[in-house]
Amino acid sequence: MKNLLADIQIGPLQGVGTLGNPGSNAPNLFNDALSKVIGVMTVVAFIWFTFQVILGAIGIVASGGDKGAIEKARKQITTGVVGVVIVIAAIFIVGLLGTLFGLGNILNPVCIISNSC
Repeated sequence: MKNLLADIQIGPLQGVGTLGNPGSNAPNLFNDALSKVIGVMTVVAFIWFTFQVILGAIGIVASGGDKGAIEKARKQITTGVVGVVIVIAAIFIVGLLGTLFGLGNILNPVCIISNSC
């Protein structure tokens, strides 16, 4: 009789690392992962803002009086500032929506999942 690949017993499947078998700690692991992702995205947004402002300032200095180049650099700085304002406003808007809809601390998903906050 031939042994088929589907007949091989490989045991119980588990994920990698701490998420392999989270058990009762799953909400906290989810909260930590979500917090880290949001934190990294916020840091990346602020780094992007900084580069946009620096490159816009260099563009203004290097424009040599060219009105088109100055306008392009000014738009680049404006884009960076608007982006960082949107990132900051998004955090406050999500918190406000959570309060308005009665979800309490929406920025802490463990509170919503476990109803403990």
